[in-house]
Amino acid sequence: MNEDIRLAIVVNPALPIGLVANTVSAISVGLGARLPQLAGQTLADRDGRAIDTSSRQPVPILAADAEMIGALLRRALGRSDDRAIVPFPAFARSLHDYREYEAAFPSRDLSQEAIDGLGLAGPSKWVRSLTGSLKLLR
Repeated sequence: MNEDIRLAIVVNPALPIGLVANTVSAISVGLGARLPQLAGQTLADRDGRAIDTSSRQPVPILAADAEMIGALLRRALGRSDDRAIVPFPAFARSLHDYREYEAAFPSRDLSQEAIDGLGLAGPSKWVRSLTGSLKLLR
């Protein structure tokens, strides 16, 4: 991936604060797994104490309702090596074992699902074209 990368996480502000935090954190893990170059570096202080770094890029958390997030997802979809698209469908919240989610996913139609959050990472122009009109979550 080149250096022209931008990240954004869009979340439904109508969710309770704990679900907002859970949605953002789950999406963040997905973005990092898909594009490990976003983080994964180790740094050490002058005394040799090593830590793992957080994101190498800013990660704005933006607000949009479920309908807008679904529309963004539909516009963003399309597999590409230089992009990450990580949705958090609302139905996932009722499943407490990833294997259940994995089994249920193929029978779902994402275009018909409520989406609580969406993570995007990729070329700046692409991410901006999708999220440029959204406000920061407050």
